[in-house]
Amino acid sequence: MSVSNVSVRESRHKGVAPANVVWEEGRVDREERWERLGQRGATIWFTGLSGSGKSTTAAAVEARLVAEGRWAYRLDGDNLRHGLCSDLGFSREDRAENVRRVAEMAALFADAGAVALVCLVSPYEADREEVRELHARAGLTFLEVYVATSLTECSRRDVKGLYARAECGEIDDLTGVGAPYEPPRAADVVIDEHLDVEAAAGVVVDALRTQ
Repeated sequence: MSVSNVSVRESRHKGVAPANVVWEEGRVDREERWERLGQRGATIWFTGLSGSGKSTTAAAVEARLVAEGRWAYRLDGDNLRHGLCSDLGFSREDRAENVRRVAEMAALFADAGAVALVCLVSPYEADREEVRELHARAGLTFLEVYVATSLTECSRRDVKGLYARAECGEIDDLTGVGAPYEPPRAADVVIDEHLDVEAAAGVVVDALRTQ
């Protein structure tokens, strides 16, 4: 058993699983897989308020990486709520479970050699720290990108009409309005709201290259 595969196994739910569930090893370890692919896996986690530009920036990063011949895939929070997380609401507990599920998926993508680009509001620092720790235990690169667009600017953009609905009382748990957002205190990358999309994508790609 390779060291890398031990790390992946132990990363699952902090090594806790039902007694009758056993991690099944494959015949190809991580290093061999990455060598064959010609790239190393990683997770880039974009956090910020709704309308901050997380998905737009991640899409630009994805396009750049794919154009360079790298395997990258965007795991967008709204898209995942159409399937994997469609049973979850927006309570504190459901938000934590949403983050946990997406983190587990991203770690599997990264272990497979992909660059997983996660776009998730993920408003609570404790949840994001658990994502970072999961990747650390698995020996996987993790970059937290804080798209630091202000609430005022996000409300002005209101690309999904959520802030208008919150103002009318139709949504009472919108992050930044009726629910808290805890900004990262030590993000690996911070994207200023005045930075254009392509420049922001360049900052993220450059940060990935230093890993």
